[in-house]
Amino acid sequence: MSDVVNKLWGFCHTLRHDGVDYGDYIEQLTYLLFLKMADEREVHISKNYNWQSLKSRSGGDLMDHYTDTLRVLAREQELLGEIFAQSQNRFSNPVSLKRLINLIDEDEWTAMDVDVKGAAFEGLLEKAASEGKKGAGQYFTPRPLIQSIVRMTQPDPRGKSDFRICDPACGTGGFLVAAYEWLLNETKGALPREEIKRIRQSTYFGQELVARPRRLALMNMYLHGVTPIIRLGDTIYNTPDATRFDVILTNPPFGTKGANQAPERDDFTVDTSNKQLNFVQHIVSVLKTGGRAAVVLPDNVLFEDKAGEVFEILMQDCNLHTILRLPRGTFTPYAQGVKANVIFFQKGLPTEKVWIFDGRSNVEGITKKDRPLTAKYFEAFEACYGADPNGRSKRIDQGESGRFRCFDIDTVKKRNYKLDITWLKDESLEDADSLPEPQELATEAVAELEAVVDDLREIISLLENDGE
Repeated sequence: MSDVVNKLWGFCHTLRHDGVDYGDYIEQLTYLLFLKMADEREVHISKNYNWQSLKSRSGGDLMDHYTDTLRVLAREQELLGEIFAQSQNRFSNPVSLKRLINLIDEDEWTAMDVDVKGAAFEGLLEKAASEGKKGAGQYFTPRPLIQSIVRMTQPDPRGKSDFRICDPACGTGGFLVAAYEWLLNETKGALPREEIKRIRQSTYFGQELVARPRRLALMNMYLHGVTPIIRLGDTIYNTPDATRFDVILTNPPFGTKGANQAPERDDFTVDTSNKQLNFVQHIVSVLKTGGRAAVVLPDNVLFEDKAGEVFEILMQDCNLHTILRLPRGTFTPYAQGVKANVIFFQKGLPTEKVWIFDGRSNVEGITKKDRPLTAKYFEAFEACYGADPNGRSKRIDQGESGRFRCFDIDTVKKRNYKLDITWLKDESLEDADSLPEPQELATEAVAELEAVVDDLREIISLLENDGE
């Protein structure tokens, strides 16, 4: 993928001279890549406004036609219209537009064994971050982690007429695409004929706060032949409709930006401004009884002030059967120092035991070049998790020297439902040569300070309410 990203970044340098900024460039690039890949897959788009119609033009005629293409496609019905909604031509130089079209046309993008648009978007954000002072401002879930989570949760809609899969913070659609690709792999590409339409049109749901990633998610699914329902809006501050889901897979946005007040929702039991804890409450609320979820959460969310209250309620309503501690640097390069976990739970049964897999202690941290995240990092965890997607496979506690351990609900209660349980001594933290990079340590410190700030905000809010 790095070769592809470098090639696309080369396009970006060309356009900077024309005044096209990084964000506009990425957006224009996705429009053109979509049309090219739709042409490769023979997805029907009017021949007057498809990829071939752009290729055959140049100069002012090309500029006018590209502007018309965006305008016409934005008026299309259903998903195609959503993808191109409010799209505008940001090019000022027809020579640059023509060159970009020619460069894109050199490759067969759909033949690449990657989620091209999502990976390209992430790679370009990383490049843009290195050019600026404030960084990308957002980051995405690594594909190997997504694919492992999907393998464990087995989001299989076959034989279930109202089966729904959702990512309430879907970004570029990585979880939704991986869920559908998992299904194709399970069926060897041959979906049940009587269920194809339902699966492709009524199964995959999402919500995203930012328009550009949502557009990419729609494109991703459309090019897979799937019509998802992905809403644009704030998941935790807007009250959801009556739709309920069988499987929820998500990585809510990390950090505290914008989380300055608790959402006013009747279905939330605990008042907190912590975004991730509110996502947990939201997921429990919109999950069907018997439904299952896998949620990526930073370490501090497992022990911050309100965490115990949220997880106490969750464990009464759900079986929180498994926690995976992720390796350091999992989110390199976007947030190298963020330490995170994945929690797996099923709604409808109370928690009796929590199994924790420590995939971090005495594991070398992930780096972009020397130690990139791969599927091998999750092989031992997947073997311990077992074949049952709801965590009911027979499991073996590996003891104090092992990575997989079981803690009963009484132990969790004594900890006030705080789930930052560790037992392995991390030797690498005592070896000066193995210490994380200063940037990583600084990021960890910031995350912990943010958790303290959240606690102080809660205290101030309580004091203000008492004074009224």
